[in-house]
Amino acid sequence: MKVTVVGAGAVGASCAEYIAIKNFASQVVLIDIKEGLAQGKAMDLNQCATLNGFDTQISGYTADYSQTSGSHVAVITSGIPRKPGMTREELIEINAGIVKEVAQNLVKHSPEVIYCKFKKTPKLAEQH
Repeated sequence: MKVTVVGAGAVGASCAEYIAIKNFASQVVLIDIKEGLAQGKAMDLNQCATLNGFDTQISGYTADYSQTSGSHVAVITSGIPRKPGMTREELIEINAGIVKEVAQNLVKHSPEVIYCKFKKTPKLAEQH
C-alpha cells in the first residue's frame, strides 16, 4: 500500500514514522511546500529504519504531487497556525483553501485516494 502524507512538519513526520513502524504501508511519500523539508525528514526517518524495525520506503518531495500517483490513502497535516490578531474565521478560511488545493492535487494523481485531514489542537491560551 502507498500512503501520502502532505505536510512534513512535526505532525506529518510523526505520522509518516508511525505508519512505517506499524507497517501500514510499503511506501510513504512526504510532500511539503517548504524546499527540502520533506526530503530531509524522509532521510531522517530512513536512517532510523533499522533501529525502529521497519522496511517501509519513505521518500520526500517539494510540492511534486506527481510522486503521489497511485496512493491509496493520503493524510493531510498541512495548514498554517493561528497568528496573533488572526480570527478563527480567518484561520479557517486560509486552511480551507490549503486543504482544497491539496485535495485537488491528490485526486488529480490518485483518483481513488482516500484522504483525511488532521486538525491541529489549539494552544491552551487560545481556548480561554
